[in-house]
Amino acid sequence: MKVLLVHPAQLPVFAYGGTERVVWDLGKALVALGHQVVFLAAPGSTCPFAPVREWDPTQPLLNQINPLDQDMVHFQVQPPTAPSFPHLITEHGNSKTPVDLLPNTVFLSANHATRHGSTRFVHNGLDWAAYGPVNLDQPRHHLHFLGKAAWRVKNLRGAIGVARGAHKPMVVLGGTRLNFRRGFRFTPWPSIRFMGMVGGTDKHNALNRSQGMVFPVRWHEPFGLAVIESLYFGCPVFATPYGALPELVPPDCGVLAPDAATLVQAIEQRPFHAADCHRRALQFDHLNMAKGYLDLYEQVLAGECLHHTPPRLSENGHQLLPWSTT
Repeated sequence: MKVLLVHPAQLPVFAYGGTERVVWDLGKALVALGHQVVFLAAPGSTCPFAPVREWDPTQPLLNQINPLDQDMVHFQVQPPTAPSFPHLITEHGNSKTPVDLLPNTVFLSANHATRHGSTRFVHNGLDWAAYGPVNLDQPRHHLHFLGKAAWRVKNLRGAIGVARGAHKPMVVLGGTRLNFRRGFRFTPWPSIRFMGMVGGTDKHNALNRSQGMVFPVRWHEPFGLAVIESLYFGCPVFATPYGALPELVPPDCGVLAPDAATLVQAIEQRPFHAADCHRRALQFDHLNMAKGYLDLYEQVLAGECLHHTPPRLSENGHQLLPWSTT
């Protein structure tokens, strides 16, 4: 099958950029499974395993796609109208206002789909070979937070409270000690170390030395790449039970609760095994993701419309969900 993967960002990603990493690994997996892949991506993109065509932001998107050049076009953004050629659209986020999505839209988790009135989803997966060696037996001394710290729904403040309540040092990957982006925020405690927006070896080393991920998000997480990355390095996850997180974190790999006290108690008292967490992450690999999308490609090519009623988010996807500090 010839597949065009459409994403407006630059590829590959070198640090943060979850969607870019997923799209890259999807292309890699499709090629490994014997399919032909072309990327339509932002100027400056390069790829060693598939041709890249430059997205021209000054031109209409659909005018840049020749339907005769491929069997399937897989958009990672919503096109302006439903194309007449075979296509699939992955919705990667939560909108702030209810908006009708195009009929061939699929989602990242069962929860993500349900909240849009759908049952169509494919779990994200990653190419774990790109993450380097994992030492599940080395000493672990800190907790970690991984995410966009300036984004209120990610609840860094709550994560810091959990770490301090458990009397554990914590490394923050994805933020700075002094932040003016959403008002003034300064974190004075030296037990909370900020590494900024890091990737590659620095990120992997921090995760591989962590006792666990603290992730008390206050929205319905569409998927949670940071969660499976943490599990891969043997880290149990202490998080809220929102969005896709119950689909990712079984009881032997962490605790989900909407309050700090329960998460603090879990960190202090619950034993978890790094090997169990690592095995769980391996279930979310790029080949399984590609096979899920290939099933949907075949359905579309057979003439099936994935939704007869447009998927539509039923609530404000950025509204803060409950979180108790006690």
